Amino acid sequence: MYKITDECVACGTCISECPHDAIKEGDIYVIDQELCQECGACVDACPTEAIIEE
Repeated sequence: MYKITDECVACGTCISECPHDAIKEGDIYVIDQELCQECGACVDACPTEAIIEE
C-alpha cells in the first residue's frame, strides 16, 4: 500500500503517471486505496519522494 506524505507539493506529476486514476487532487494528494494496484508508477514519478510504501 502506498501513501502520499506531507512532503507532497501537489505538482500533479503522479496523477499523470497513475494508470488506474487512483490519485486525487487536493492540498496534499491522496491515493484511493480501492483503485490503487500498487504498481509503483507514482513513486518513480514523484520529484519530492513524497510517496512511500507502508
